Amino acid sequence: MTSVRLSADQLRRRVDPAALGFRDTSELLEQALPWIGQARAETAARFGLRLDQPGYNLFVLGEVGSGRTTLLRQMMQAEAVLRPVPPDLCYLHNFETPEHPRALRLPAGDGRLLRQLMAQWVKRLGNDIPKRLLEPDFKTESDRIEKAYKTEEDMAYAAISAYAESRHFSLMREQGHMVFSYRDEKGEPMTAGRAMTLPHEQRAEIDSAEADLRDEIGRFLEKTRSMEHVMNEGLAALRRQVIKPLIDHELQAIRNALRKPIKESDKLTAYLERVQQEVLENLELFQPGDEEEARLEALESVLSRLGVNVVVDNHGLVGAPVIQEDNPLFRQLFGSIEYDSGGDMLVTDFSRIRAGSLLKAHGGFLMLHLRDLLADAPVWEKLYRFLRSGRLQIEEPGAMYSPIAAVSLEPDPVDVQVKIVLIASVDEFYAVQEADPEFARRFRCKVDFVDSFVATPESLQATAVFVSHTCREKGLPHFDAQAVAVLIEDTHRQAGDQSRQSAIFARSQARVIEGAALAQQRGATLVQAQDVQAALLSHRHRHDHAEQRLQEAIAEGDRLLDVAGQCTGQINGLTVVDLGDHSFGLPVRVTARTHAGEEGLLNMEREVEMSGPIHDKGVLILHSYLSSLFAHMAPLAMNAAVVFEQEYSGVEGDSASCAELYALLSSLANVPLAQAIAVTGALNQRGEVLPVGGINEKIEGYFRSCELLGLNGQQGVLMPTRNLRHLMLSSSVVQAVAQGRFHVHAVASVADGMTLLCGLPFGELGADGYAPNTLLGRVQATLKAYRAACEAIDGRHARRHMTKARPARPERGVSSTLQAGRRP
Repeated sequence: MTSVRLSADQLRRRVDPAALGFRDTSELLEQALPWIGQARAETAARFGLRLDQPGYNLFVLGEVGSGRTTLLRQMMQAEAVLRPVPPDLCYLHNFETPEHPRALRLPAGDGRLLRQLMAQWVKRLGNDIPKRLLEPDFKTESDRIEKAYKTEEDMAYAAISAYAESRHFSLMREQGHMVFSYRDEKGEPMTAGRAMTLPHEQRAEIDSAEADLRDEIGRFLEKTRSMEHVMNEGLAALRRQVIKPLIDHELQAIRNALRKPIKESDKLTAYLERVQQEVLENLELFQPGDEEEARLEALESVLSRLGVNVVVDNHGLVGAPVIQEDNPLFRQLFGSIEYDSGGDMLVTDFSRIRAGSLLKAHGGFLMLHLRDLLADAPVWEKLYRFLRSGRLQIEEPGAMYSPIAAVSLEPDPVDVQVKIVLIASVDEFYAVQEADPEFARRFRCKVDFVDSFVATPESLQATAVFVSHTCREKGLPHFDAQAVAVLIEDTHRQAGDQSRQSAIFARSQARVIEGAALAQQRGATLVQAQDVQAALLSHRHRHDHAEQRLQEAIAEGDRLLDVAGQCTGQINGLTVVDLGDHSFGLPVRVTARTHAGEEGLLNMEREVEMSGPIHDKGVLILHSYLSSLFAHMAPLAMNAAVVFEQEYSGVEGDSASCAELYALLSSLANVPLAQAIAVTGALNQRGEVLPVGGINEKIEGYFRSCELLGLNGQQGVLMPTRNLRHLMLSSSVVQAVAQGRFHVHAVASVADGMTLLCGLPFGELGADGYAPNTLLGRVQATLKAYRAACEAIDGRHARRHMTKARPARPERGVSSTLQAGRRP
């Protein structure tokens, strides 16, 4: 097989606008937007979203711009509508252990309703209870209880007063205390000075009587305290008896208002019973008293504990929740507990508990990006524990690091049923698989977005629908069929394949926006092909400054490049420079030098550590192929050096292997190569030319260099035949090939390529080696000359060594030559 010169029609795929079946994209608005080229991902995503089993979360991998986030969000929203609305989540005060607030799930909307009903009831309590306690019936009964207590207390006081009087003591009550004093025979109070003048026996009698009185006073106080306790209990029982029917009625009204079936009805019943008990135990706070400020503060504290903290409110939600968390900080994702500064301590309660995205997504879907999680180690660890247990404990991670003491809460952990959709790149996915297989095991549903897909009539139509929907969403003018055809061709260029389209539709969307903007600038109501082409050129112009400077360096002679004539041991290779936002091709001179020696092939880039492993592998394959061509002459006596001229930033890849081989064979055969033809292609150990990447950028880069230096009709590129379907060259290159000003040649083997470059037949191995009139025959002759030169040098070295090593008196019968040794 020989080299093939490609026609202009082979260099690019053309899309026929008439075959698209519409005049402009406004006709396609009613068509649904499919998952273009992502059938496998669509099936996997739908399977994972509908499978309600633990561990079947979705791990979505794909390149940025492939639509992975948008398409998954749309499917999540569509699936969520088919699911029931999940319950609300409330946190309630725990009356037994306030540091452990109770969690309560209620049907959607009932959380808000319960909060509203409880707030209204608490407000009514402040008015209804005092009014009820001022009613005549209650007043009469309470007065009776207090009067009975007063009567008994007066009787007891009269008895102790008589007891004191009998022992010459006067007794009175003063501000709640019992005060007594001793009186003399005249009934006058005895002072301490007079008492000291009394005889010892009389003073002893007075002290004994005082001790007895004190004991009697103690018994009196104990008795009155008991009587007061009975009175208070009676008043409290009376208040409860009067108020309890009111509370029962109100709480039953609240239960009746919550008409939906409640799964955790036992929790709600227990809570309302405890609320009733709390109010009945603090009824005295509803009555005005002496210390009004303290009473109001205590009452407010009691009433605040009767509120409802609705942390997740699904009121008005249709279907299950769909949450995309783009800022998954610890508090945002897992919830938090807010604190208030109370002097020298941070205080909080159940009402300051806040839900995060995980709780809000209960019963539905939560979308996260893996990169965000990996950037925050505490978030990663907390999510890992949640996935393992399925239960979420709200906590405040920063409380332990607070400079002042904090009152901590441990709310009830809750079960959370949520389908997590984790977005990641391909590299991130496999990094997690390797580093944390246990975490990856929780995401058993892999949704793999491809970066390209086989072009079909259906995919072309779907691309047009995508353009139509983009125009509607962005408020842009619609595209005619010719403009859409240009956009579709650009997707083939992005994929670098005539039979495949790129699945990175973010770029296509950008071209839609830019093309529409240019059409609007010229006052058009419909975007045409010229607008899209202008948008593509404008995008290139915004990003190709580095390429332009390198091409200018070639034109100005700073970078050496010959595009005409012939030269031995020199050829133009093709490289691709990838800057992230822009990649372009650039020719580079490859030179080879050979001479006699035994060191073999020297890769200069490798020696100075400026080459990557793939390039080094390519050079080793080249060396292996070259050795196999002349295995009948092994070992080869050759020193050879191959280098990329003026390359200072490193080399990676094996696409220049053919160019390096051609330069090396040219030097060995002393046969010049055509400098007008640049070469790209890798090779294997059988001499077959393998396909390479960036073929379009390489050809276009060399074409631009030739344009700057002057096209002469002889220039072109030698490329692998296996790259034919990857050609999506620019219109300028296609036009130049059609006019015969530039050429693209394709070969399947290095033999055909070398024949095209030097004009000699490559040569086939015969019984006596290669024919002298072939390229390999000339290389064979050179290698034989190298071998002879090496043997001659070795012979001179041997004779010199023999002279130095000859003994003064050699032994009889032993040759001096043999003593020195001889190379076989």
